[in-house]
Amino acid sequence: MDYLEKARRVIALELAEVQRLTTRLDGAFVEAVQTIQQCVEGRGKIVVIGVGKSGHIGEKIAATLTSTGSPAVVLNSLNALHGDLGVVADGDVVLALSYSGETDELVNILPALSRFDVRIVAMTGNPKSFLAQNSHVHLDVSVEQEACPLNLAPTSSTTVMLVLGDALAMVLLEARGFRKEDFARFHPGGRLGRTLLLKVHQIMRGAEQMAVVHPAMAVREVLQEMSRRKAGAAVVVDAAGKLLGIFTHGDFARHFQINPGLGDSPVEQFVTRHPITIGSERLAAEVLHVLEQHRIDDLVVVDAQNVPVGVVDSQDLARFKLI
Repeated sequence: MDYLEKARRVIALELAEVQRLTTRLDGAFVEAVQTIQQCVEGRGKIVVIGVGKSGHIGEKIAATLTSTGSPAVVLNSLNALHGDLGVVADGDVVLALSYSGETDELVNILPALSRFDVRIVAMTGNPKSFLAQNSHVHLDVSVEQEACPLNLAPTSSTTVMLVLGDALAMVLLEARGFRKEDFARFHPGGRLGRTLLLKVHQIMRGAEQMAVVHPAMAVREVLQEMSRRKAGAAVVVDAAGKLLGIFTHGDFARHFQINPGLGDSPVEQFVTRHPITIGSERLAAEVLHVLEQHRIDDLVVVDAQNVPVGVVDSQDLARFKLI
């Protein structure tokens, strides 16, 4: 048995069915998006119902909708008529998934849903089914062939449902102007949330950890101040406290090879003037880009008047799980 060839057959069949789906998209999809958008903007929610494999797909669609700003809940079809209909409220949209459109559990719920002021968007593979005929919007997820060699196990059909659910969620995301910052608010615990939410002032080393020196100070004294602050760089400021330059351990090592007696020389002879800086309210994610782009290890944080307020050391990025 050629396992790879059989796997390729499954993938090819499912890809073909997804491609067929793209050719069937029509005004019903537009109506579904507008219906759900109006519901969400009216502070309603999407109630997702499905049975069996369709139910599993529904859970994924609900999770995607919720994480992208369209609140969705999953209604257990088996318990719906035994109290769980309490999650449904006037103004909601019901997204019902059933390939046959004749699943008893869903068909039995429809009369109860008619007592609510809700809109029903159905995904079925049969436009003439009871569910399709009793929904406000019907989305066709029919397939010519399941990827199952027996043409029995839901495979191509569930893939098409999932892809169409993703399309709904992503079009809604754009239609509602959902931004990266909004996404981060719903994912604060992950790396993406940290990347999108953290600001520079939250990761920088503040004034108490910053070695601030004046240009006339001897290199020896500057190194002592850096050691005392446990800093890899000294920030050099002018008489007004504004940034003049930066002096790092790397600068010292390079100049020491040429001039071993530089300890008593003023640091202004060796500073890197006009160093790369960043504002404290910028996103922390930008720090990594700046450090990599300019191949530096220390980034000075300045205020609007170009006064140093902190330093970001590349070694700190791992502590904040930004790398």
